[in-house]
Amino acid sequence: MAPRTPQASKVLNTKNGTSSSSKKMKQSSLLSFFSKKSSTTPTKKAPLSQGTQGSSSKKSVSKATPSGPDMDSSIDLSNDTLKTETPIPEDVSSINDLRKSQSSTQPTSPPGSDKVPAKAILDDKTAVDSPGNASSRRGKRSVNYAESDDDEDNDDSVVSSSRRKKTKLFIDDDEDDEYIPTKKEITQDKLDESMEDSNFVDNGDGDDDDDFIVDDDDDDEILALSKQPKVTAPKKKPIVKKPKPSTPRQPSKPVVKAGGKLGNNFAKHNEERYYWLVDEKDAMKRPTSDPEYDPRTLYIPSSAWQKFTAFEKQYWEIKSKMWDCIVFFKKGKFFELYEKDALLANSLFDWKLAGNGRANMQLAGIPEMSFSYWATQFIDHGYKVAKVDQKESMLSKEMREGSKGIVKRELEYVLTAGTLTEGDMLHSDLATYCLAIREEPGNFYAYDDPTGEESNCPDRIFGISFIDTSTGEVQLVEFEDDNDCSKLDTILSQVKPKEIIIEKNNLSNLANKIVKFNASSRPIFNEIKPETEFYDYEKTYDMLTSDGSEYFKDIDNWPAVLREYYQKEKKVGFSAFGALLYYLKWLQLDKSLLSMGNMKEYDPVRSQSSLILDGVTLQNLEIFSNTFDNTDKGTLFQLFNRSITPMGKRMMKKWLMHPLLNMDDINKRLDSVDQMMTNLEVRDLFESCFSKLPDLERLLSKIHTCSIKVKDFDRVIQGFEEIEEMVLGIKQLDSDLQGALDIFVKQIPESLFTNIDTWKQSFDRVKAAEENIIVPSRGIEPDFDNSLDEIQSLENELNELLKQYRKQFRCPNIAFKDSGKEIYTIEIPVNATKNVPSDWVQMAANKSTKKYYSEEVRILARSMAEARETHKALEEDLKNRLCKKFDAAFMDTWTPTVHAISNIDCLLSLTKTSESLGTVACRPQFVDEEDASTGEKLNGFVKFKQLRHPCFNLGATVMKDFISNDVELGRHQPQLGLLTGANAAGKSTVLRMTCIAVIMAQMGCYVPCEAASLAPVDRIMTRLGANDNIMQGKSTFFVELSETKKILDLATRRSLLVVDELGRGGSSSDGFAIAEAVLHHVATHIQSLGFFATHYANLGLSFVGHPQVRPLRMAILVDEETRNVTFLYRLEEGRSEGSFGMHVATMCGISREIVDNAQLAADKFEHTTRLIKEKQLASSGIEGEVVEIPLGLQSDFARLVYGDGLRNSALGTGEGVMIYDNNVQRNALLNIFRMVDSL
Repeated sequence: MAPRTPQASKVLNTKNGTSSSSKKMKQSSLLSFFSKKSSTTPTKKAPLSQGTQGSSSKKSVSKATPSGPDMDSSIDLSNDTLKTETPIPEDVSSINDLRKSQSSTQPTSPPGSDKVPAKAILDDKTAVDSPGNASSRRGKRSVNYAESDDDEDNDDSVVSSSRRKKTKLFIDDDEDDEYIPTKKEITQDKLDESMEDSNFVDNGDGDDDDDFIVDDDDDDEILALSKQPKVTAPKKKPIVKKPKPSTPRQPSKPVVKAGGKLGNNFAKHNEERYYWLVDEKDAMKRPTSDPEYDPRTLYIPSSAWQKFTAFEKQYWEIKSKMWDCIVFFKKGKFFELYEKDALLANSLFDWKLAGNGRANMQLAGIPEMSFSYWATQFIDHGYKVAKVDQKESMLSKEMREGSKGIVKRELEYVLTAGTLTEGDMLHSDLATYCLAIREEPGNFYAYDDPTGEESNCPDRIFGISFIDTSTGEVQLVEFEDDNDCSKLDTILSQVKPKEIIIEKNNLSNLANKIVKFNASSRPIFNEIKPETEFYDYEKTYDMLTSDGSEYFKDIDNWPAVLREYYQKEKKVGFSAFGALLYYLKWLQLDKSLLSMGNMKEYDPVRSQSSLILDGVTLQNLEIFSNTFDNTDKGTLFQLFNRSITPMGKRMMKKWLMHPLLNMDDINKRLDSVDQMMTNLEVRDLFESCFSKLPDLERLLSKIHTCSIKVKDFDRVIQGFEEIEEMVLGIKQLDSDLQGALDIFVKQIPESLFTNIDTWKQSFDRVKAAEENIIVPSRGIEPDFDNSLDEIQSLENELNELLKQYRKQFRCPNIAFKDSGKEIYTIEIPVNATKNVPSDWVQMAANKSTKKYYSEEVRILARSMAEARETHKALEEDLKNRLCKKFDAAFMDTWTPTVHAISNIDCLLSLTKTSESLGTVACRPQFVDEEDASTGEKLNGFVKFKQLRHPCFNLGATVMKDFISNDVELGRHQPQLGLLTGANAAGKSTVLRMTCIAVIMAQMGCYVPCEAASLAPVDRIMTRLGANDNIMQGKSTFFVELSETKKILDLATRRSLLVVDELGRGGSSSDGFAIAEAVLHHVATHIQSLGFFATHYANLGLSFVGHPQVRPLRMAILVDEETRNVTFLYRLEEGRSEGSFGMHVATMCGISREIVDNAQLAADKFEHTTRLIKEKQLASSGIEGEVVEIPLGLQSDFARLVYGDGLRNSALGTGEGVMIYDNNVQRNALLNIFRMVDSL
């Protein structure tokens, strides 16, 4: 599950110590975004007074009523009376002294300001801000970003209608005017900056959108949150440098509201109000200590619901069902976090908390434009993020139902690390998977079919379904598996899911460990309830066919694989899809993704068409991730991952999972690679096109969900236009395309040309790209045209009024300016305001201009705002209809085109990889030999001359020399190489290098060697090193023998095997016996290609006369005196004289005394063993020359004479061999007879 969030504390904390003044100003400015009047009591006006009263004690604060030009003020223009409200800061004694000094030093208002104080508050509202933002600072003003009382508490009747009608006055500094402060003001600024920040307290009425007037100075500070933390204003600290836990906070000092209440009263009130958060319980009233506790839900008592305001009910209805998620709640132009989520944001990223928060809750928030960044930060920390968006603006609500009620908000979706859909949150072009898995016993279907024989049942049955939410591609599979879960291991090694959905108490111990071991880094595990959440076969069908289902019309419209699984009653796989369906439904992603119908059955091996690489081989050969840090550094995938488009990169990973098997298909790829390496005209045509393409696959998914931005919609059309031009350019080429390239280009459907032509002139493409809006051609959408006409008509009327005002006031500088939500305010220079009519309402002012509303302009501005809101809804509706129209060709045109482009891009990647290998690289030659008389395929072979490892210097800054080697197995040489040599001599490198070369060749790529010829290999299987698997509960020896068993069961005469250090996990005698038996069975009866690396020096003696075992060693130079070994890394014929363990120990720095003692013990053991053998031979009474017959040969004779002969039965010579046809049997007899001859 996602990490548990801290217990929500009801005590607001602050940091110890004194922070810099710039940081205080930033935090204080952030708080101004979230001011909200208390919804329980009206603001009490403090009486005017000439003095200031306060206690010098830090623990107690008394009410004060100071006066003077520095205090916070509000203006009632109707009465021309100055009414003041004064907040009392934390440290009253020190700040009172400062206030007294300010009274005598405060500068007068600048000319033209009509003696308006430097700070004005909306509707007589007052907020206590930090001293760093005191009202005496000329450039700083308290700006109210409050939400509407209607939005939060419709029952709040404190605000009277007369109060709402009061004139709003804003002193707004013009950005273009330069203001030079006086010396006294500079001195006062320094004093203010030295003060400690006070907690944010709000006493103002809020309005959801209406009073959302933005101050230019504060904007820069607040919007810094929406950028990367490293981007900061000069000489100011950023609000958050990087996500990191903050230091523990100490309880804050009490703060006095402007009504006389202390801040700690709010904390106490909040503690009582949310007492049910102290001891959390889930929706079923289970405490956190209960084993069945559900961390996704929260119990809220009925008494609490009755006390909630309308806004609180709206919030907690969502949050109580998303308790383990970070809920970003949209309020106007901001996303806010409340209670537990706000405290977590404060702890992780040092977000500033609004102490006496709006809506009776502690809160923290960010501008809406920075949602993606901060949501990604939470997700990277392992949390789930729920996005609750407004479905209408405040203006829309008022147009719909007047001033009553609250703005509609709904859960839009939930984001997790495995289900990201937003392009700016996806860090990789590769697919990220969310996977559901179900396990059943092997006899699961025996209950449905009583006549079936239980002895034929498999060990286990698994059902798996997984999705890439960025593209909407769903894959599912049901398969039978052995007790070791081999197929499960392979599938999970290929998929590497980021998020896993499992049913509680369903997976076996081993399967659970395999899932955890093969998941990607920091995976998310979701354990859900049986049946009710992890849908079974019947429940899944009901959910897909219910009346409310919007996925498919009926079962005939289901994707083919889904219909097949239901009709053939593949209940385990169908149930796994049901779990995925439930989880996507919970994430609010089900309708948008599943309705695409982009589903297919997953084939983990594709045994008929591809080279099989199982999970163990993918790990041992480091195909996708290395064993060092689990990244792709130095891997084969990094070598191949040179595609241009994101779709091509995802397709390349699929290609590498399944290299080709058919020789004709391989040669077609190689033909295309040759053409693009030699014909630059063809290559440039593809590269120039692909470099301009966006991620069409992911964008098509967003078009289906109607969530795409208009400019991205235009990018999709541009992308298909580029593809169209590319295809037309190909037809004009002088030369024809070769091989697979020609096949993939022809897979681009002809319907692309007709479909894309209909979209070229469907709307204004320039405005879509530059302004992110859709403007259809005139006459296509009458409603849209009428809306535009209405807006233009209103704009013309406003312009006519502007001309009249300029003429009336004889001032050409009068202009319309937007001020926050107030649009088309009349901006008049100060020197022309004396002629302003008395019925005009002043909206804002600065030292050079004032902004007014005349009655005519106010009515027209309101009409314009409503017209724009209506037009915005038309634009959104138009975009949705265009998306649905475009999506109609999803399966027939767009998807096949993207699939073809992805494959062509992979061919380009193979071309670049082939060129990157250097001058010593060649095209591999494939030979698929068959028996002329029987038509059966002959045994495989590989032959590489001067082969290098292609990943040796991959990504290295300093190139190192690599010793190349000749590798030849099969055909004219024995099929198995018995490789011996000293430790660290390079044996493992030769083994891996051979396997990598085969994979590259069958991918259709050049190979890093002088010459290469081989028969297609059907499977590569590896048994490398002495590694245990603690995650899966397997010891070293157990891992060795498990992997060896798979080799013996699945290998064929066309397989390539790599067995390293078999038997060293057990004792010397046991390990030697197992190694000898396995080698004999593979060489004699399975007849695979491969290497068998060992340190058992005497193992070669048992295979001296075997025709299919070739002794090889890694060349070294040994200095016996110094025990120094020089590694030559050269593969050569012959048997090694030993493993030279003592020499390697000396080179590693082990003291000479210890090594000498070890050498004596080894010599003694060897001498004793020889004496024992001689004594046994003497006591046996055998005289003359003794010839030892290998035990494997003795076993074969026994089975030939007394068993089933040359058969792969339990008593036959080929027991357990998968393919034991006439060709293999003939070779087995030849091997046996030649071994007898060698005796």
